[in-house]
Amino acid sequence: MKFVKYILIVLMMIGLSCKKEKKTLKKELITVKVAKKKYVVYQVFTRLFGNPNTNNKPWGTIEENGVGKFNDFTNKALKEIKDLGVSHIWYTGVPHHAVINDYTKYGIPNDDPDVVKGRAGSPYAVKDYYNVNPDLAVNVENRLEEFEALIKRTHDLGMKVIIDIVPNHVARNYKSISKPEGIKDFGEEDDTSVVYDINNNFYYNLNEAFKVPVWKNGYTPLGDEKPLLEDNEFPEVPAKWTGNGSRLSQPDMNDWYETVKVNYGISPEGKKDFDELPIGFENENYKMHFDFWKNKAIPNSWLKFRDIVMFWLDKGVDGFRYDMAEMVPVEFWSYLNSSIKMKNPEAFLMAEVYNPALYRDYIKKGKMDYLYDKVQLYDTIKSVIQGKGKTDHIPPILDDLKDIEHHMLHFLENHDEQRLASPDFAGSPKKGKPAMVVSATSTTSPTMIYFGQEAGEDGSEQAGFGSPTRTSIFDYVGVPAHQRWVNNKQFDGGQLTSEEKELRNFYKRLLNFTISSNALVGNYQDVHLYNRKNTKGYNDKMLSFVRWSDDEKLIIVSNFDAENKYEFKLEIPDDIISNWKLSEGSYEVEDQLYKQFVSNLKIENGIGTIKIKLDVLESFILKIK
Repeated sequence: MKFVKYILIVLMMIGLSCKKEKKTLKKELITVKVAKKKYVVYQVFTRLFGNPNTNNKPWGTIEENGVGKFNDFTNKALKEIKDLGVSHIWYTGVPHHAVINDYTKYGIPNDDPDVVKGRAGSPYAVKDYYNVNPDLAVNVENRLEEFEALIKRTHDLGMKVIIDIVPNHVARNYKSISKPEGIKDFGEEDDTSVVYDINNNFYYNLNEAFKVPVWKNGYTPLGDEKPLLEDNEFPEVPAKWTGNGSRLSQPDMNDWYETVKVNYGISPEGKKDFDELPIGFENENYKMHFDFWKNKAIPNSWLKFRDIVMFWLDKGVDGFRYDMAEMVPVEFWSYLNSSIKMKNPEAFLMAEVYNPALYRDYIKKGKMDYLYDKVQLYDTIKSVIQGKGKTDHIPPILDDLKDIEHHMLHFLENHDEQRLASPDFAGSPKKGKPAMVVSATSTTSPTMIYFGQEAGEDGSEQAGFGSPTRTSIFDYVGVPAHQRWVNNKQFDGGQLTSEEKELRNFYKRLLNFTISSNALVGNYQDVHLYNRKNTKGYNDKMLSFVRWSDDEKLIIVSNFDAENKYEFKLEIPDDIISNWKLSEGSYEVEDQLYKQFVSNLKIENGIGTIKIKLDVLESFILKIK
C-alpha cells in the first residue's frame, strides 16, 4: 500500500503547521482570477457502478458476484450524476488491464494469477492501452465501440470524460492485441542484453529469471482456489524491475509485483539522458514547452505514451488522471502535457503527487492542471474529523498553497483512501459534512467525490485481495449503499434509507452551489485565527473564512464537533468590511445550503459581528443580501 511512504511527509507537514502557528497572526488576502467556475469531478469505479449483485462472496467470480457494464451508464444514470453538480466523470479502470477471466475465444490471452492482484485485477496493471477492459462490455468484440458510445452519452449531457493513464508502470504481461498499425509494444524492441539503454522501455536483471513473490501470512492468489495458471511461476527472462522501483528479480509480496517499471531515459545511477528544461522555463506556457521538445532526442517510452494519449483524445476523451506522477521525471510531463494541450487546450489533466516540495515543479514545469491535495489538506482534515487534530492547522495550509491553490484538487474519498463512513476513518458519513463544506468552498480548485460517498458507503465488504474500509478495486464486488441508490438500475435512490437520502441531498445542494457561485472563484480570507483570539465560545472545532467577488459575499462557518452545539458572535475584521465597502449598520445574511438559517451582520466601528447557532456537524454558507 502507499501509506507507509507518506509517514515522513505527513510528519514534516505537521511540523510545518506547528511552526506557522507560532508566527504572529496576520490577515492574508488571496486574490484569484484563474477560474471562471468551479469544477466537480465524479470518480466512478466503472465495473462496480451498475452491478446489482449483492452476493459479495470473497474472491467471488464474475458469475457469482456480478460486474457492471458501460451500458449501465444510461441517460437516466448520467443525468442523475449531472444533477449532483458534476462537470467531469473520471471513469476509473477503463484501459484493458489484467483480469482472471477467460476471454481466449476473443483472442485475448489469459492472465496468470501469480502476477494479478485479486480476481478482477488492478486497474493500474494495464496490459493493452489500445483497448478497454472486456469485463465492461456486453459484447466483448465491440467493447471499444461500447465505450465510445458512453463517451458520446456523457458529452450529450454536458459532462467531460477522464480516464486513467499510468506512465510509471505497465502490467508484467503487457501485450497489446489491439494496437494500431505501426505501433510497437512496450519492450518489443528492447535490447535485453543490457541493464539499461535510453530507448529500452524496461530495466533488466541480466541472466536472472523473474520469481513469483513468497506469499506470507496464509495469502495465496485467489484464496483457496487453485486455477490452472496458478503454479507459483511466471516466465520472464531476463527479469524486469518492478513498478514501485524494486530491482529484485523476486520482489516482495508487498511490492507492486504485478507491474514492471517503465524506463524514461534515466540510468540506474540516476543520470538523465535527455535535455532538461532551462532555468526559468517554468514560467513559459505550454506552447513554448511544446516547441522546446521539437527536434530533441526523445526516449522511446515518451513517444509510446504520447501515441497512447493521442489515441484516446481522438476517441473523444477530454482528460487524464495520471497515477503516481512523481515517479516519472517532470521533463516527460512537460513533453506529454504540452503535446496534449496543443491538440486540446481545454484538456483536464490531474495527477497524484504526494511530495509538497514537488507541487510547483509538476504544475509549472510539468504543465499539470491539478494535483491531489492529499498530504496537506486531506490529511489535516482527516485528523480533525477523527478528533486528533485542530482546525487551527487548516488556515496555514491554505496560506502555504495560495500561489497554486487553484491547482490543488480537493477530495475526501477516492479509490486509494478509506471510506468516510468506515470505522477506521470517521465511522459515520455525517462527520464528513463540515469537512465537505470546507473542502468544496475554501479555494477555487475542483472538488472530487467518489461514487457511493454521497450515499454514505462504508467500504466494509471483504472482497478478497486487500482489506475492507476501501471499496475493493481488485475483485468483483457490490457496493451496498450505492446499490440502494441504483435500485435495480432505476437510478432513483428507491432503496436508500431516509438518512442516506438526506446525505445525498446535502451533497447535491452543496456541489450545485459551488458550481454556480461567483464568490467561490473569487477571493479568500481566513477569519478563523482572528476569531480564535477574539471571540468567546469559538474553539478549535470551528472553522471560518470568507469568500467574495464583486457581486457575491460569503461567510462560511463549520462545526466539526460531533457532540456539541455552539453559540457565539462571529467577528469579521475591519479590513474585510472595508474591502467589501460596507457601511455601518445591519445586513441580512442567509444560509445558502438549506436557506433555513437567517441572521444579521452588524457593523459597528468598522467591525462586523454575526450571531451564530451551530448544531453538531453543521455548516453555514452565509450570503450577504
